[in-house]
Amino acid sequence: MKSRTFSRRCSALAAVTLSTALLPLSAAHAADAPASQAPRVTSATTGTFGRVADAVLTDRTAALVDQGQAPRTALKATGGTRLSAALGRTEGTAVTALRDTRSRLAALGEAYSDADTDVTVNSTRVSGKKATVRVTETTTLTYEKIRGDEPATTGFRAHHELTFTAQADGTWQLSGMKSTDKGPRQINEPAATTGQGRPTITPFAVIQAPKAATTLPAPANPKKLTGGTYNYAAMATYSEKYWKDYNPAYRKYNSLGGDCTNYLSQGLLAGGWKQISTVTPEEYDTWYYASNGTADAWIGVNEWSWFTQTAKRTTALANVYQMDVGDVMQVDFNKDGSKDHSMMTTYRSSSGVPYLTYHDADTYRRSVASVIASYPTAAYYAYRT
Repeated sequence: MKSRTFSRRCSALAAVTLSTALLPLSAAHAADAPASQAPRVTSATTGTFGRVADAVLTDRTAALVDQGQAPRTALKATGGTRLSAALGRTEGTAVTALRDTRSRLAALGEAYSDADTDVTVNSTRVSGKKATVRVTETTTLTYEKIRGDEPATTGFRAHHELTFTAQADGTWQLSGMKSTDKGPRQINEPAATTGQGRPTITPFAVIQAPKAATTLPAPANPKKLTGGTYNYAAMATYSEKYWKDYNPAYRKYNSLGGDCTNYLSQGLLAGGWKQISTVTPEEYDTWYYASNGTADAWIGVNEWSWFTQTAKRTTALANVYQMDVGDVMQVDFNKDGSKDHSMMTTYRSSSGVPYLTYHDADTYRRSVASVIASYPTAAYYAYRT
């Protein structure tokens, strides 16, 4: 099936109710179908599925934009397709949580003035009375010029799976929606609440990085960006080139636990880091990518930390706001002692805010403040490269 694309501005136009954005199902015999049969899925039905996904995701993004509280369009759905009562409540809670994120972000001196969301329907699979729809969301948010030195935009590409259930009256109901990406949730998805896990055991004879503070203002810790061993501009250029269009020269690890550290290692290599493939009696002493194998430290979040700290490739920073171009931030989302995600700083504003680019979900220039606002209880680690 050919992909179909839908988009909506997340500004004043987001006030349009979903009843005007959704079309009734145009399957010719949907209304006359026996209750025991699911309605036919036509191109018009797929179009409606796409508009429902667009409305829900635009609602989430609108909650982050600094323009007051836009109407929850997805919860006002009428006509051929609607949200189930349970999912409606879930989305209402999500929008409220995202407004809380917006408030935390504002307290850190950041806001978004506008946004654009584009949804592409990739596939639709029907089994009995259930339709499984996979979509790709591409969202760009415009930074509000509060300090005046923010980059123009941040953006991400994310993937979702929606479940629609056929109703007795020949219509469809959106009953489930989930992200299929690894790593941190995208900017417009509230972080899941997680409990304290069991701390992992750090291997013997490696150095464990200390946690970094997230408070402002951060103590000064300037970085020499040019004239040293590494080319930090090259690291940033590489990362921003391949943030959504992956470099075909490397394998992807999205389905094997996440591609974030593999992508980070590629950027470091582009900036002059040397590969080490000779094994010694020490643990996590190699860092390399090869056609016939890859070091754990190249692709593993914790292993990368253990290698770089023990080999003195990195030094720990006391505060995440001390990071500059080429520096790295890792996050332990549920504070269980195991780091979950790696990100590279590819831009730093003149007022001292680092912006991160990473894979899973593929994201461009997301501010450190935005990550902290989404995960206020996480543990953070910052590394100077």
